[in-house]
Amino acid sequence: MSEKKTDVTARERTGMFHRDHPNYKWIALSNTTLGMLMATINGSIVLISLPAIFTGIKLDPLEASNVSYLLWMLMGYILVTAVLVVSFGRLGDIYGRVRIYNLGFVLFTVAAIALVFDPLTGGGGALWLIGWRVLQAVGGSMLFANSTAILTDAFPVNRRGFAIGVNQIAAIAGTFFGLILGGLLASIDWHAIFVVSVPFGVLGTIWSYKSLHEVSARGAGKVDWPGNIVFAVGLTALLAGITYGIQPYGDSSTGWTNPWVLAGIIGGIALLAIFVLIESRVEQPMFNLKLFRIRAFVFGNLAGLLASVGRGGLQFMLIIWLQGIWLPLHGYSYESTPFWAGIYLLPLTVGFLVSGPLSGTLSDRFGARTFATAGLLLVAVTFVALLLIPVNFEYWVFAIITFLNGIGSGMFAAPNRTAIMNSVPADQRGAASGMTGTFQNAGNSLSIGIFFSLMIAGLANTLPKALSTGLAVHHVPDAAVQAAAQIPPVSNLFAAFLGYNPIKSLLEQLKVTDAIPAHDLAVLTGKSFFPQLISDPFHAGLVIVFVAAALMSVIGAIASVVMGGKYVHADTAAVATAGAAATGTTATSAGVASSGDIQAADALSDV
Repeated sequence: MSEKKTDVTARERTGMFHRDHPNYKWIALSNTTLGMLMATINGSIVLISLPAIFTGIKLDPLEASNVSYLLWMLMGYILVTAVLVVSFGRLGDIYGRVRIYNLGFVLFTVAAIALVFDPLTGGGGALWLIGWRVLQAVGGSMLFANSTAILTDAFPVNRRGFAIGVNQIAAIAGTFFGLILGGLLASIDWHAIFVVSVPFGVLGTIWSYKSLHEVSARGAGKVDWPGNIVFAVGLTALLAGITYGIQPYGDSSTGWTNPWVLAGIIGGIALLAIFVLIESRVEQPMFNLKLFRIRAFVFGNLAGLLASVGRGGLQFMLIIWLQGIWLPLHGYSYESTPFWAGIYLLPLTVGFLVSGPLSGTLSDRFGARTFATAGLLLVAVTFVALLLIPVNFEYWVFAIITFLNGIGSGMFAAPNRTAIMNSVPADQRGAASGMTGTFQNAGNSLSIGIFFSLMIAGLANTLPKALSTGLAVHHVPDAAVQAAAQIPPVSNLFAAFLGYNPIKSLLEQLKVTDAIPAHDLAVLTGKSFFPQLISDPFHAGLVIVFVAAALMSVIGAIASVVMGGKYVHADTAAVATAGAAATGTTATSAGVASSGDIQAADALSDV
C-alpha cells in the first residue's frame, strides 16, 4: 500500500499524473490557447482603436494635456502585465496554477464588461477605461503567468514543444489579430472593441472551472510580500520612466533629461537590485534566484528579451510606415489606415502560424538550439532587407520580407520557451513561466521607449527643415511655419500611429487653417503631402531603428547557441524512481527526494 501511494505521489510531483487522463492534455491546450489569445489580443486591440475610443469619449489625445491619458491607454495593459506575471506565477506554484489561472479568467471578464459601459466622457471617461484596463491586465497576467506551466505539467517531455508552440504562437499572433480586429470593430462602434471579449471571457471562465484541475503537487511556501512589493514598484518605475522618456521635455525632442524620468529609471533599477538582495536572503522567495544557475534558463530568457524588444519595435515601426506613408500614397484615407495596416501585416501573422507549431514539434525531437538560433538570424536578415526596399515599396516584396520575419520569429519563440520550461524543476514552473513572461512583456514596453526614441533621433535633424520648407511653399503664415518647426517629431509620429492626418492635426493645433488659401490647404491635408514630406527623414530614422533591431537579433541568436543542446530537468523524484526500477528496488528504498531541490542544478540531462 505504501509503495503504491509513493508511486502516485512521485508521478504527481513530476507532473506526469496526466497520463491517467489521456484527453486532459488537449483540454488544457485548447483552454490555455484561448486564454493566451484573449490576453494578447486585448494588449493590441486598443492600439489600433484609439482614435475611435477618444472620439467616443470626446477627448483629443493629441492635446498636450491629454498625452498622459494616451500613453496609459497605449501602455497601461502591457506594463501591468509585465510587472505582475512573476508574482502570479509564484502564487500558482504555492496555491495551484489552475486556481490562479481560473481567477484570471474571472477578473478579465468582469473588467471587459465594465469597459463596455463607460458612463463618463473627457478625462473621467479616459480614467474609467484606464482603470478597468489595469484590472483586465491583472486577469491577463494570471492567464499569461500560468498557461505555460499548466501545459508543461499536462504534456510529456516529448510533446511539450508542440503544445508550447501552439500556445506561444497564439500569444504572439494575438497581438496582430488584435490590430485587425480593433480596426474592424472601431469602424462599427468603439464599444464593440470591448464587447468582443465578453462572450469569450464568459465561455473561457466556465470552461476552465469545469474542465481544468491540478495535476502537479502544490509547493509548500508562503507569499514573499517584501519581494513582491519591491519588484512591482521597481519594475513599474523603470518601465514608466522609459515610456515617458519619449515625451518632449524643455527644448529636447525627448524626455530622457527629465528629472522625473531619470528618477523613475534610476530608482527602478535600484529597487530591482534591492529585490535581488531580498530574494537571496528570504527563506521562501518570490523567485528562486538559483534558477539563474541553469544555463538554458538564463540564456533562453536573454534571447527572449532581445527578440521581444525587436518584435515590438518592428510592430510599431511597420504601423507608422504603413499608416503614415504607404497607405495614404496608395489612396487610403488616414481614418481607414489603422484597419488596413492590420490587413497588410497579415503575412507576418501567417508566418508565425506556419512555423510556430512546426518548429515546436521538431524541437521535441532535435532540441531548441538550432531552430531558435536560425530563427533569430532569419529575423536579423529581414530587418536588413526592410532597409533595402524603398519607402514606397512594391507590396509583394514587403509581404515576402514580413512573412519571412514571421517564420523566423515562430522558429524562435516556441523552441525557446519549451527549452526554458524543460530546464526548470516541476515545483518552480509557475515562477519560471512568470519570469519568462516578464521578460517578454517588458521587452514590448522597452521597445516603445527604445525605438520611438531612435526614430525621433533620426527625424529630429531632418524633419523640422523639411516641414518648414513644405509649409512655406504652400503659403502657411511665417509665424506658424516657425512654430511648426519647433514641434517635436513625436507629435507627427503619434498622429500617424493613431490614424490622424498629421498635417491637418498640426494646422488645427496652430489655428491657421482659415489663413491658408483653399487650394494650398487641400494639398497640405491631402493624402500625398505628408508621406512625400516625411519619406526621406523617416527612412533615415528607420536605418537607425532596424540596424539596432538586427544587432539585437544577432546577439539573441548567440545567446541561443550558448543556451546549449536539448535539456530536460531531471527531477530528482523521477530520477530516483527510474534508478529504483533499474536496480529492482522500490522508489521508497531508493530514497525519493523533493523535485524542488535545485541544489543539483546540473540536474539537467543532455538528451
